[in-house]
Amino acid sequence: MKAGWTTADIPAQRARVAVVSGATGGIGLAVARELARAGATVVLAARDEVRGAAAVAAIRAAVPAADVAVARLDLASLAAVRAFAARFAGEHEGPDILVNCAGVMAVKHAVTQDGFEMQLGTNHLGHFALTGLLIGGMLGRADARVVTVSSLNHRRGRIDFDDLQAQASYDPWKAYGQAKLANLLFAFELDRRLRAAHASVASLGAHPGYSDTALQSRIGNPVVRRFFTTLNRVLAQSADAGALPELYAATAPGVPGGTYIGPDGRGEVRGQPAVAFASGAARDPGLAARLWTVSEELTGVVYPPLDGAFA
Repeated sequence: MKAGWTTADIPAQRARVAVVSGATGGIGLAVARELARAGATVVLAARDEVRGAAAVAAIRAAVPAADVAVARLDLASLAAVRAFAARFAGEHEGPDILVNCAGVMAVKHAVTQDGFEMQLGTNHLGHFALTGLLIGGMLGRADARVVTVSSLNHRRGRIDFDDLQAQASYDPWKAYGQAKLANLLFAFELDRRLRAAHASVASLGAHPGYSDTALQSRIGNPVVRRFFTTLNRVLAQSADAGALPELYAATAPGVPGGTYIGPDGRGEVRGQPAVAFASGAARDPGLAARLWTVSEELTGVVYPPLDGAFA
C-alpha cells in the first residue's frame, strides 16, 4: 500500500460507471466528485432530488467536464430501492463501482416504510437490497467493486437477533453500532461469496475515521448533538479527508476483496488510507451467514448466482 495516498493517485476511471449513495453531502459528495474528476460516469443516488441537483451543480463547479447525474433513492423504502435499480438498469449496462455510503446515526426511534428500525433499515437493509438488485449487472465487468462504508462504532456493535428491530427497547447508539457492524459483516460475506464464485467483482469495507459531516448534525439527542458540533472543531478531519479510504477501496489497483480500509492515524480517527482493524464479530463467518439469510428474508431480495451465469 502506497504511503501518503491522495486523490492524485486515483487511476483514470474513463468508461466506468459509479453509483454513490448518500452523495448529496459529506463523504458521499466528496467520493462522487473525485470519481467524476477521474473520468467516471457518476450516478448520485439521493433521497432528496433537490439536494441531489445542488450536489450535481457543486461537482460541475469543481469539475466542469463531470459526467454526473442524480437519481432518486430512498434507502428507507424497499419500493424506492427497487425503482432506483429498475431505472438504473434501463439507462446503464451495470455499475463498475458501487459505494454504499448513505447512512443515519443515533437518530430518535423511527421505522422505515417497511417497518424496520430506521438505522438498521437505512444503513444495512437498504444497501443489502440495493447491492443485490445491481450486482447482476456488475458480474463480468473488469475490476468491479462494491465498497460498503462502516464506522469505528462497529466495534461496539452486536447483532441482536432476538430484538433486531429494537421493539423491546431502543438505544440510539446501540442501534447505530448494530447497523455499522451489519455493514461490515455484509461486506465480508459478500466477498466470501464472490470469491467462491470466482467472480470479477470484489467487495470491500471502508470507514472515514472521525470526519466532519452532516451525520453529527442529525443526532437525535440535542445535548449530544451540540457536544459533537464542538468536538468536530477540535478533532474531526474534513469530509474530503474522510473520503480517501472509500476512494482507495474503490479505485486503488490490486486491492483484494475483503480488505477494510480506514485512516492510518492513532485510533484510526484521521490520516491516510491504510488497512483498518475489524472486530472479531465483523470477521465471524457464521454470524455473517445468519445475518445474510435474515436480510434476504426481510428485504425479499435474493442474490443471483454470483458466477455470472445470469449477468
